[in-house]
Amino acid sequence: MKKPKKLRSSKAGFPPGSLIHIGEIKIPETSFTLIDYDDRGLAERPLVSSHDFATAPRPFKLRWANIYGIQKADDLKEIGQTFNLHPLVQEDILNNAQRQKIDAYDDYLYLVLHRYELKSPKLELMQDQISLVLGHDFVLSFQERQSQTFEPVRQRIRTEHSSLRKGGADTLAYSLIDAVVDSYFAVIEQLDDHAEQLEMDILSHAKPSTLEAIHQFKRTVSQLRRNLQPLREILGFLHRDSDNFFRPEVALYIRDVYDHTVHILESLEDLRDQASGLLDVYLTTVSHRVNLEVRTLTVVATIFMPATLIAGIFGMNFRTMPWLELGGGYLYALGLMAAIAVVMLILFWRRRLV
Repeated sequence: MKKPKKLRSSKAGFPPGSLIHIGEIKIPETSFTLIDYDDRGLAERPLVSSHDFATAPRPFKLRWANIYGIQKADDLKEIGQTFNLHPLVQEDILNNAQRQKIDAYDDYLYLVLHRYELKSPKLELMQDQISLVLGHDFVLSFQERQSQTFEPVRQRIRTEHSSLRKGGADTLAYSLIDAVVDSYFAVIEQLDDHAEQLEMDILSHAKPSTLEAIHQFKRTVSQLRRNLQPLREILGFLHRDSDNFFRPEVALYIRDVYDHTVHILESLEDLRDQASGLLDVYLTTVSHRVNLEVRTLTVVATIFMPATLIAGIFGMNFRTMPWLELGGGYLYALGLMAAIAVVMLILFWRRRLV
């Protein structure tokens, strides 16, 4: 995963609630989109600046404001004044190095979620922070850059007579959380396909680069599992202790998202075990290949040992030796060497050593 260019140390010494952007700037300009809707209709429009939030009319009951690439403290201050956001919430929105968490306030909930993408072929894990603010009649979503994660939710809102149109802000918040969690399944599938490809590479021809790919796969799985671990606590809190913001009928759907999260974490645990298994398979395959090469070298050396022995005997400085005075003695010695080599090859072949 790419580390943010700006670390927390850049904020050292500032008081709590200081609005300083921390993290990588992924898009050059901030964009604002406003969707007002209820069961009577829909009004969707882009906004030019953060100042428009305070003056934008609300023709329908619910308001969903989505902001891409919030970077400037002044923009966030205006939004915070419009929706009465606590300075600590504004501080966390500007800090793109947050872990997934939930903070409860009197009039709203603040959630930090993460969106992930895998970049092939090096299996690089890309992380985007998503901040959600859930009020009684509004939802704010802050994303680092544009994505298609919430597009299915927008399509459902645009569909007349949809259940999302008839629901409240809690239904919209649940739908956004569910969309983020569902996006994790695509990452899990990519990791699973990558594990199968690694296994095929190991069994066909294990190379040093394969070992590096196994370690990268293991690091990615461990990092993703560690980052998603707090999500189970967040959804457990939403299901148990957020009656002021989620109606009982919506809380049932939150429990379903919680079950999906548990399934994702279990899948990551299986992938981590699979990564350890791939490493064992790689080491076993390399060891087996080395054993085969050593056995081949041993067979070759064993076959030439009798020839070396015969050549050594005839190379001794004795006046009287067999075949020494014969004209074909040299050919007799070579023939003896070849005959012994053929016999040994036959014996090795019958024992399936070659």
